[in-house]
Amino acid sequence: MLKTGEIRRQVAQRLLELFPKAKGWEDLADLRVAGRPVDVAVKFRLGDAERLVVVEVSSLGQPRQIRAAVTRLAEIHRELPAAYPVAASVYIGPQSARILKDNNLGYLDLSGNCYVAFDQVLIEKEGKRNLRPSTRPLRSLFAPRATRVVRVLLAEPQRAWRLEELAKAAQVSLGHSHNVMSRLEDLRWVERDREQRIHLGKPFDLLQAWCESYTYRANEIASYFVPERANRRLMADVARAATAEGRRYAFTLSAGLSLVAPQPRLAALHCYLEGDPPPVAAALGLRPAAETDGALHLLSPYDPGVFYGVLEKAGLKVVSLPQLYADLVNYAPRGAEQAEHLRREAMGY
Repeated sequence: MLKTGEIRRQVAQRLLELFPKAKGWEDLADLRVAGRPVDVAVKFRLGDAERLVVVEVSSLGQPRQIRAAVTRLAEIHRELPAAYPVAASVYIGPQSARILKDNNLGYLDLSGNCYVAFDQVLIEKEGKRNLRPSTRPLRSLFAPRATRVVRVLLAEPQRAWRLEELAKAAQVSLGHSHNVMSRLEDLRWVERDREQRIHLGKPFDLLQAWCESYTYRANEIASYFVPERANRRLMADVARAATAEGRRYAFTLSAGLSLVAPQPRLAALHCYLEGDPPPVAAALGLRPAAETDGALHLLSPYDPGVFYGVLEKAGLKVVSLPQLYADLVNYAPRGAEQAEHLRREAMGY
């Protein structure tokens, strides 16, 4: 993780890049407000107007830290009403961005997202992925067993859960479910009603945070040559062979997407398979291949949670929509585009 001092330096550089026509640029390194130094303060001229921009820097851009930044920026604005207040971090996601906009504050991050609006100036860039992801602050939330709870919440985002029900569905202990919920409450991603039932308030923010620390390559992949190009018949053969072995299976990536939203052509099939792949591959008469040469890829799940919420489409099993989105989003070459299409058309958040 970048240290705050390095973030400040890069934030100052980003401000310069945002205002290439600014004149008389001055870094007010010693500016203090309410007895505390301002992280970054710059003065410059745009046309005939002089502008002062003050920046509060957070090493993390999670909602809890951003709300603290909002409080500090409000304090600065009271003391310096002519200054334009901006929050900055390594990465500011959609939920944090909304918090800042709702408070009439600007923001920028080191991944290219920003929002600056004053006088006749409006600069807005969004949708950039975190270029410097650090999973350490969220490691416990997206560890394998904890992710079982995350999947359950994302698969049924409208449901109100008792903690006991959630733990049972996720197949984790009550204590572990409680720990995950406490973390999600800290991040303001879930809330409780008067009866202490759990509601997922920001499903896409949770989904995006999970995707930043997850890749389908966390699963062991065994690849195989196939005599013909990947197609629905091969998918049916894989399903029959897995079922005959008494194994759970679920298609994902392009194969899974083809079951949810038909695709014109499949270049490869990816399928989660419980247990060792070789017996199923042998039943299909397939030879092992390098991943780049194979057309069938059997994924041994790093955790059985990938089978939660499996759907059945056209007689075949496909992973839940949140799992499919998470698998697709980092899959080249068009995975991110396909994931977004899936979210808009099928997921409802």
